[in-house]
Amino acid sequence: IAAHAQSPRFARLPIAVVGLINSRKMALSNTAFTAADLAGWQSTLLGDSAQAADLSRFADTLAAIECGPTAIVDCTSSDAIAALYPSWLTRGLHVVTPNKKAFSGDMSLFREIQKLSSSPLGPTVYHEATVGAGLPVLSTLNDLVRTGDRIVKIEGIFSGTLSYLFNNFSAPGATQKFSDCVAVAKENGYTEPDPRDDLNGMDVARKVTILGRVAGLDIGTDTLPVENIVPESLRDVSTAEEFMVRLPEFDEHFSQLNREALQAGSVLRYVGFVDGLNGQSSVKLARYPLDHPFASLKGSDNIIAFTTDRFPNPLIIQGAGAGAAVTAFGIFSDLIKIAERFGSGLADSKC
Repeated sequence: IAAHAQSPRFARLPIAVVGLINSRKMALSNTAFTAADLAGWQSTLLGDSAQAADLSRFADTLAAIECGPTAIVDCTSSDAIAALYPSWLTRGLHVVTPNKKAFSGDMSLFREIQKLSSSPLGPTVYHEATVGAGLPVLSTLNDLVRTGDRIVKIEGIFSGTLSYLFNNFSAPGATQKFSDCVAVAKENGYTEPDPRDDLNGMDVARKVTILGRVAGLDIGTDTLPVENIVPESLRDVSTAEEFMVRLPEFDEHFSQLNREALQAGSVLRYVGFVDGLNGQSSVKLARYPLDHPFASLKGSDNIIAFTTDRFPNPLIIQGAGAGAAVTAFGIFSDLIKIAERFGSGLADSKC
């Protein structure tokens, strides 16, 4: 917000924060919160003197604003809040969110949201940050679909955690054991508090589902084949600590998979695959030859390859696919798109 306010574009596309809510407190204002308010929002806006949270009243207040387009930014991962999107859209509120639940969960909710946000006059939903954080993944896919290109397949490394793990574990000359790679990733904050939440593949499955649905496929996490690489006997251990203690028992299993891949001139990568032609979408651990773009990936980057009729040699997007800064970039980019589409004349208004 602060950087945007200082840019030459701000005069044409003013963006203001007038409400903030978490699970306990909320703040609403008739005028924009200042940069100082937002910088210390935990104490200045949602401190002890703030109103008790009331999401219904919060949405009512925003829906009554008549000064240009108004959007609710949902930064939760809540199913319950995602279920409110249709009611917000019905009342003219735009929605911007990194929350995957509305787009990878119940198909009827997804279709209702699509229907309510389909008018060129608005309101609309933008959720670029649900796949690849700030990478232009969904905007690229939407452009391909809208221009009539046929999606042959979408293939990618969609998890920063699993990218980091296999980029370090499965590479020529790599010597680290799989359990050590997981331990380092956990220590550096790359994994969820319980690494099984990354290794079970469900986060990747949600992203594959979103991509498939945007591409026009009837796909869901309940029918998508997902390879869970958590050793079966460790899936039900009670704590993350116990899981980490016992994971070295399975180092030889992962080392054998890696040796077989390297002997074949390949490396292991955990990928999501959207099949636009034959309905064989999946999430799995796969081999890629050493000269493949997925094999040369570094760090925790994401990489997504679109193969279409117009792009038989895949259109590739690569970069940081997780982290607060790039996710915030994706969210704010969506807000700017709403301002550009629906905010004409705001600079000359008296709002």
